[in-house]
Amino acid sequence: MNLRDSLLAATVATVWGFNFVVIDWGMRGVPPLLFVAIRFVVVLVPAVFLVARPQAPWRVIAAVGAFMSLGQFGFLYVSMAAGMPPGLAALVLQAQVLFTIAIAAGWLGELPTTPQVLGTLVGCVGLGVVAVGRGGHVPLSALALCLLAALSWGIGNVVSRASGIQGGLSLTVWSALVVPVPLFALSLVIDSPAVVGAALADFSWQAVVSTLYTAGLASLVGYGIFNTLLSRYPSSSVVPWVLLAPVVAMVSAWLLLAQRPNLAESVGGALLILGVLVTLTRQGSSRRPAAGAIGEPHDDPAAAEHRQQQRDPGADRDAGEARDQVAELR
Repeated sequence: MNLRDSLLAATVATVWGFNFVVIDWGMRGVPPLLFVAIRFVVVLVPAVFLVARPQAPWRVIAAVGAFMSLGQFGFLYVSMAAGMPPGLAALVLQAQVLFTIAIAAGWLGELPTTPQVLGTLVGCVGLGVVAVGRGGHVPLSALALCLLAALSWGIGNVVSRASGIQGGLSLTVWSALVVPVPLFALSLVIDSPAVVGAALADFSWQAVVSTLYTAGLASLVGYGIFNTLLSRYPSSSVVPWVLLAPVVAMVSAWLLLAQRPNLAESVGGALLILGVLVTLTRQGSSRRPAAGAIGEPHDDPAAAEHRQQQRDPGADRDAGEARDQVAELR
């Protein structure tokens, strides 16, 4: 990546990392599910009238939205409302990489590479260290909800990959259609109409700024830039930049909210990030990854035939003669 695009990738990761502190700051006094619903209303309007719908069936767009947006952010916001610190939430959410690899192996039959298996194991150890060493200040239920958010994100990744949709701003916007109404309805049931009405009536300027940041910068601008970079460079060059997000989140939570991670959380977090980095490692040329492995393109039959012809100069002539014989028999 050139310097300009590297700076763009670092900027997006910084925006995404600070996003967790902004969510925590703006959500005070607003039920979490209602806050997510409002966020995605802002994602939708007016973008849905300006961005063309992705070329995909409605059921696929709805499935991506249900897991990547509704499930991921619904669980994440509830987790943070239940006591999950912003920095730790950003860190645990990176387990989505590990979940994506495991789900793709079982659902799509994409056999993981050796680095992916090793990285997943290291990441799981890191998550275990974080879970055991919470120091009592992070409720286990909050940690479990954050892991559910990561799981939902991982399922969304696999659904999107299986559908063949190219990620982009249009998918981000149109898949958000499935988010506001269900979450608003759930908030009415769980929090009660009286609480929802009071929260809407007393919607603070902090909540407004937080919503504009999370919807405008984190969702629309962030995903727009990130997916543009993915269209220009291999995913192995772009995806590692996301690992800056939990670092930014933990540092900003430490400086602004005085939420200092303990030793176990720091060590477990480092192991989790190490595991993710290992999963992104490409195997050497001596071993060809299985077709369809996460991050690896399927082999192009035309390219394979071309390589075969280069290895055997007479292959093209033999193939032509064989085709002529078949034509004569017909």
